[in-house]
Amino acid sequence: MSPRAAVILAAGQGTRMKSPIPKVLHPVGGRALIDHAIDVAVGLGCARIVVVLGPGVTAVRERVAARLGDKAIAVQDPPLGTGHAVLAAKAALGDFEGDVVVTYADSALLTAEAVEPLFALRAAGADLAVLGFHAAEPGAYGRLILGEGERLLRIVEAKEASPQELAVDACNSGVLAAPAPLLFELLAEVGCANAKGEYYLTDVVALAAGAGKSVRAAFAAEEVFLGVNSQAELAAAEAAFQRRRRAELMEAGVTLIAPETVQLAWDTRLDAGVVVEPNVVFAPGVAVESGAVVRAFSHLEGARVRAGAIVGPFARLRPGADIGEDAHIGNFVEVKKVTLGKGAKANHLAYLGDGTVGAGANIGAGTIFCNYDGFDKYETHVGAGAFIGSDSALVAPVRIGAGAYTGSGSVITEDVDPDALALGRGRQVQKAGWAAAFRERKRRAKAAKARTE
Repeated sequence: MSPRAAVILAAGQGTRMKSPIPKVLHPVGGRALIDHAIDVAVGLGCARIVVVLGPGVTAVRERVAARLGDKAIAVQDPPLGTGHAVLAAKAALGDFEGDVVVTYADSALLTAEAVEPLFALRAAGADLAVLGFHAAEPGAYGRLILGEGERLLRIVEAKEASPQELAVDACNSGVLAAPAPLLFELLAEVGCANAKGEYYLTDVVALAAGAGKSVRAAFAAEEVFLGVNSQAELAAAEAAFQRRRRAELMEAGVTLIAPETVQLAWDTRLDAGVVVEPNVVFAPGVAVESGAVVRAFSHLEGARVRAGAIVGPFARLRPGADIGEDAHIGNFVEVKKVTLGKGAKANHLAYLGDGTVGAGANIGAGTIFCNYDGFDKYETHVGAGAFIGSDSALVAPVRIGAGAYTGSGSVITEDVDPDALALGRGRQVQKAGWAAAFRERKRRAKAAKARTE
């Protein structure tokens, strides 16, 4: 198999987004558009990846450099069209002579599986392979003009197409693959005598066909080429992403009771046998094992839920939460960077931040792990089988021994020995008749005020 490289075009200004955030840093499924594009290139096994940026996009440059290094960045300045953008990547590719695939940073739904047929065409003898789709409404898309034997003759932009060509529903996605030497040889011949005065990447098709090269097209579903150029299109891409991921999970054996209400991230992992109730949000970094139940209106991020555990309803799992087998996290419980052992329970109104809860321990309603002093975070460790009374404040750093109890309403500032009872509250004082006297005093005062008015 010929070595592969990818050129990702990300130099568009994104002015229609009307956002201070660069277009390709907007997320779909909790992942930036540019990262989705890089993921496709990685999934294709590309040995080299070059991202073509416009000038001055510091945030995007930093994002790309963090993943691929500075040598993976090329700059198109000024922007003179897609053909010119690919030429800007030539120096970064250096002496690479394998196959180059050109993709776009604003296509969040594109997958490596959708692009792979281009390389199959190359392996079968095509000199240039173009990825297209059959559009329900071709509109402004460029048209793929096919000849005998499904040879691709040329690509015509909609603005320059004849009525007969506009009737064609085979459309250009912009994604293509060719050997690097041929691609740059053809690009050197591309001119800008067109309606926009730009160098079109699509012109390489007619040039290759005219030179007697074998040019072929592969097709994928229209939805995978959904581009993002506005906030409305970003929302449409998000909706399409969510539909696809929900369908994939249900096909794999996950129960989504009301799938249209569940929001998923690009890396959400739900094993077969997981049950998800309505209105659950999975932010990035969540894995849920088989047999677990995530109840309604819960929010999970950076968390792991083990087999048989129950989370929610109305629970929040923050990064570092690790909910053990058969453990319970109930309504209005927030967990951050805490590992719960098997069968541990925190069923009501608690905050557990930084630490561990041992197997079988019970965390009473209103319990707080007081983990922050305004400067640093400290850990709380609750031993196996311990019972934390309702409304306990565990002031970290502190350890509650295995099997120990804390009395309800206690503020625990020191370690508690195993099997001990710890009380950290004021002694109750009772004043006989006080309430009746108080009410009578208030009644008389109110009556006196009424007489003077």
